Amino acid sequence: MSGIILFCAIVIFFCIVTNKFSSKMGMPALLLFMLLGILFGEDGILKLSFDNYDLTAKLCTIALLFIIFYGGFCTKTIKDKMLNIQAGVLSSLGTVLTALITAAFCYWGLKMDFAESFLIGAILSSTDAASVFSILRSRKLNLKYNSASLLEIESGSNDPFAYMLTVLGIIILKGAQMGSIVPMFIAQIGYGVIFGILVALFGIFVFKKTKLIQEGSDTLFVVALALASYAIPDLIGGNGYLSVYTTGIILGNSEIKNKINLIYFFDGITALSQIIIFFLLGFLSTPSRIGEILVPGLLIVLFLSFVARPIAVGTIMLPFRAKLNQIAFVSMAGLRGAASIVFAIFAVAQATDLKYDLFHIVFFVSFISVAFQGSMFPWFAHKFNMIDEYSDVLKTFNDYQNESAITLSKTFITSEHPWCNKKLKEIKLDSKSLVLVIQRDGCKVAPKGDTQILENDMVLIGTTVTHSNSDIKLKEMEITKNHQWKNKYIKDIDFQDGFLIALIKRGGNSFVPNGDTKIIADDTIVFYNI
Repeated sequence: MSGIILFCAIVIFFCIVTNKFSSKMGMPALLLFMLLGILFGEDGILKLSFDNYDLTAKLCTIALLFIIFYGGFCTKTIKDKMLNIQAGVLSSLGTVLTALITAAFCYWGLKMDFAESFLIGAILSSTDAASVFSILRSRKLNLKYNSASLLEIESGSNDPFAYMLTVLGIIILKGAQMGSIVPMFIAQIGYGVIFGILVALFGIFVFKKTKLIQEGSDTLFVVALALASYAIPDLIGGNGYLSVYTTGIILGNSEIKNKINLIYFFDGITALSQIIIFFLLGFLSTPSRIGEILVPGLLIVLFLSFVARPIAVGTIMLPFRAKLNQIAFVSMAGLRGAASIVFAIFAVAQATDLKYDLFHIVFFVSFISVAFQGSMFPWFAHKFNMIDEYSDVLKTFNDYQNESAITLSKTFITSEHPWCNKKLKEIKLDSKSLVLVIQRDGCKVAPKGDTQILENDMVLIGTTVTHSNSDIKLKEMEITKNHQWKNKYIKDIDFQDGFLIALIKRGGNSFVPNGDTKIIADDTIVFYNI
């Protein structure tokens, strides 16, 4: 037993080291985890033989449920209903279309059996959320047209649908009656959604209405919620992955305490889960057998990447009047990853009479997807002109701090003050400081670069700080197309007592408004309460 524990510790240590140097090597960390597994495996340096798919399936079930929970918990919902609908259709119908188109290619193009063709399409139909999240964060890819949010919601919620298709594929492969399929789908979706909501509401109730959760035990409580959310519906025929994602997205978008710390905790858990899954994929694999599936594997990954997913994405997004460059980029962002690996292991563990080497086909496709699409992700964003210079991709995650601390100070301008009779653009301020307003003869002057500071002016300066118990908290508010303040002048809005607008972010600029400032769609209002 001690030897197994030591082996696990060594593997995790090596994965951490490879993760540290992955960015410098220009190679995705997940690919390195896979390669490390190969080095430990039968064809590697240590030549350790391992083919226990049942044990691997159980380990990967736990790992994947945390990855999917994190996908929901970290995804920040937005008020754009059409975008939410688009992402929902893309993650459901888009996943089904991708599976069916890929299955059709395997059946008619590669002359595979129908059941195994369908199973391959189902397993490879989902986009890996953890990989997408990791690339968006690490490369800070600020994308146009809310594409980051679209990808986050789609990749985070499509795994349950791919799982249902995989279960259906296994049922077809085993020759089960087709009459059992419809009740199975109803149970999978119904129980998955219902129990996901119930577990999330229970968690919110405990956090907000009781004192059961002591300081430091909140992470353990949420871990228990994630495990229960998967296990309860799974025991009665429901979709545990759909349930755990539903629980994650509701909890993640609720006002619960220590949310930021919870996200950091699950970020670590997800990283460990990815290490486990990708290492096991490499560890289980026998690269010497890749030659047997090289041609069909290569044809599948090319067809999936450049035909199946683009057709599915285009079919879904064109009716929403999406831009062609956005459709092209989203098509190329369909990384295969952890879910596909786990579902392949499930299939091999449950279907022992497979004619084709399903596991190594998925191994090869995932390897190429992570190596090529993962590495080229930022290049695709630039190539398709999808980089947004004025947005922050971190805002699309629930750990984004949409409030910051600011200290206000007033400076009275005397005739001897070095700022007297100078324009604002001629004054050198600290990078964290901003002139918010100038008080002059009982009136407030909105500062601009050409504004001249005069004697007897009172200059109000805001400076962001790291920690202070007495700091004013600035918060941000996005003005959507349907917001009640849209196209209204500030002087005509009845604000609540103590509500003050510090500045407005518009495009790439920030300015301090006055009563005659008109609020327009896509403005970001930075405000505070006094």
